[in-house]
Amino acid sequence: MKYEDIDFNELYVNQKQNSTFKTKSQEAWDKKAISMNKRVHNSIYNEEFLSLVDVSHCKSLLDVGCGVGNLSLRLAQKLENVNSLDYSKTMLDILRQNAKNENLVNINTINKSWYDNWVEVPKCDIVIASRSMEVPNMQEALKKLDNQALKRIYISYKVGGSFLADEILEAMERKIEKKPDYIYLVNILYSMGINASVNFIRSEGRSTVYTSVEEFIKSVSWSIGDISKAEEQKLTKYYNENVKDKKDFIDYVKWAVISWNK
Repeated sequence: MKYEDIDFNELYVNQKQNSTFKTKSQEAWDKKAISMNKRVHNSIYNEEFLSLVDVSHCKSLLDVGCGVGNLSLRLAQKLENVNSLDYSKTMLDILRQNAKNENLVNINTINKSWYDNWVEVPKCDIVIASRSMEVPNMQEALKKLDNQALKRIYISYKVGGSFLADEILEAMERKIEKKPDYIYLVNILYSMGINASVNFIRSEGRSTVYTSVEEFIKSVSWSIGDISKAEEQKLTKYYNENVKDKKDFIDYVKWAVISWNK
């Protein structure tokens, strides 16, 4: 078998379908919006991601899966027009309030999902999709992004097949079916005739972000779904022994930033 004979999108689709980590509903993201807005703006992730985004000779941006606007707000200070797209209405409500608080009047919000028709979504110089590409069919999503971009595309995708650190899964004694890793995206793009660049950045891990055992357990449940009472007890033990009193300890999550030019 030759490399060209491998259908990486089919492999992605199959692994995604079998993965423990399922796509979140609009309602789930609506509920997540307020807590996200409290922490996401101060993450090291924002500046590390933006350090890779070249805005030179660009006027417009499409931010797909914009959330509460941690990137849209920053880029609105550098570009003439920012279009922030998300399927969570609550996320967009908070983004609009955040923009008002910063006196930003050049952000247009768009309430659409990956599965909607984007014929009315404006094409922009730059398209970004930051941590928002947990989609069932990656090739379709990548084509959609590429079609909207006039100059440059930047996306980020978690490195590794799990949203939970191995030591947390071991503490829970939970076995998982991994999700597709970032390398699938690189190979799918290659099959589309796109030679993408790859860089790596960080965000704070959950052991750093969450300051109580209740928040920690809730975060784990958000990633993996329902957890049993026995697993809660194991996570409490893990938190107390490994996280609670280690105030100077910082753990990180690694992200691949994949980019290409038109």
